Amino acid sequence: MVTPNTTELGGRPTAAGVSLRFVTPGVLLALAAVGWWWSAQMAGDMMAGSGSSMGMDGMASHEAMSLSGFLIAWLAMMTAMMFPAISPVVKLYGRAAAAGRVAPLPFFVLGYIAVWTSVGLPAYLAWRGLMDPIAEGRPWAGRLAGLVLLAAAAWQLTPLKSACLRHCRSPLSFFMRFGTAVTRPWGALRMGSTHGLYCLGCCWALMAVLVALGTMNLAWMLALVTLILLEKNAPAGHRIAQAAAVAFVAIGLLLILRPETITTLA
Repeated sequence: MVTPNTTELGGRPTAAGVSLRFVTPGVLLALAAVGWWWSAQMAGDMMAGSGSSMGMDGMASHEAMSLSGFLIAWLAMMTAMMFPAISPVVKLYGRAAAAGRVAPLPFFVLGYIAVWTSVGLPAYLAWRGLMDPIAEGRPWAGRLAGLVLLAAAAWQLTPLKSACLRHCRSPLSFFMRFGTAVTRPWGALRMGSTHGLYCLGCCWALMAVLVALGTMNLAWMLALVTLILLEKNAPAGHRIAQAAAVAFVAIGLLLILRPETITTLA
């Protein structure tokens, strides 16, 4: 993949250069802002409706609507949490798209989004099973959250996590392997989804922590998105991932020993 020249002779930026420098990051930030706003709205709606009750006839309709609502909220969360972290990768692809060497940028982004949207169904099932036990502070829910945190800590230290993180931090060689396939929309979708799978490899355990501690918990969302940003973009990203593992162990052990703490953390 060849990086296009984004300046004219004399150092004056071209329209493509201005778009890459300002428009693409701006759109990503705007999408993330909408995701945060929508997540906050959904969190408020869930808290307001947690104490409501309905008859058996209305329950099936409510649950069907809950699935669609949850998937929308999940996509909003993934937009809020992942787009800021992938903005350098999107900008890299955008340079090639501006030069006409690859399919338009939206195809790449749609492939990425498809991966994270597909994770929404198992997340929904887990959320339905844990929503009430977490709110009621049941001991088993607290211990389960503790075990999820310990599993996330272990994953942070695995070679596979490190390999996925290296890819997310330096994706250029991965892009080159697709060759001319990305000149077609299907190839761009496949590249975006493959990159999404690497990203999922980095972050699936963090998403499991989010579900175990209350899916629409904005404080945990903010903490985890900060961790994702630092892991993928900070110079000491690998060390930050290891430090997060230590924190997860501490919180996980606290929840196993004091499961009632789940009502404070969630």
